[in-house]
Amino acid sequence: MNLSGKVALVTGGGIRVGRALVIALAKAGCDVLIHYGNSAGAAAEVKAEVESLGLRAITYSADLADPAATDTIIPKAVEVFGKVDILINSASIFPEEDRFNEIDVALWDRIFAINLRAIFQLSQAFAKQVPPEGKGKIININDARIPHPKPENFAYRLTKRGLWDMTEMLALELAPRITVNAVALGQILEPPDAPDPQKFMEDYANENIPVKIPGNTKIVTDGVLFLLQQDFITGSTIRLDGGEYI
Repeated sequence: MNLSGKVALVTGGGIRVGRALVIALAKAGCDVLIHYGNSAGAAAEVKAEVESLGLRAITYSADLADPAATDTIIPKAVEVFGKVDILINSASIFPEEDRFNEIDVALWDRIFAINLRAIFQLSQAFAKQVPPEGKGKIININDARIPHPKPENFAYRLTKRGLWDMTEMLALELAPRITVNAVALGQILEPPDAPDPQKFMEDYANENIPVKIPGNTKIVTDGVLFLLQQDFITGSTIRLDGGEYI
């Protein structure tokens, strides 16, 4: 797929990895719908950066835990741009309270709604608007730790395991018109509260990552752009973790 002139939708596109993906897609020639939950100011900044590159962008807020709100996202992109060629499911939540003995049903439902159900809804709506003879790309952002089951982050891990399987299931369901792939991330960015981000990432790489290279968002954007330019790869989840979770 030549990305010039394509339209991309990125959930969680205002901050962190989502922000980097929006900018990378714009630099590759895509117009972008930047979905956000609560990060209106950050999304507006990303929009301005996309427009400075000569591309079109809009920001759109929707709570992915609300199925009715989620159902408005693809139609909004089609209304503004006329189509959506690329869907990047980047948004997810990772609550600290997500422990087996502490999580309640309300939080369980919210984690599953945002991290799994919304991706199903968006993928379904995306596929319906791709023309019968058209082509589309879906990229899911997953977590490289998931093949190694552990009890912490209980509901989160279950949703990401489900996303791993859903990537393969949708690849079969939507072929040949739409390819569906994922990148599973290791420690790509420092925690939001890290006092010295650079030192945190360097120390983490030296202690945990076999290749001893700190993670960064370019690793993610390069991986996603690679998958978007392939027509023969579908149903794959590529680990971007420096070998940490082999």
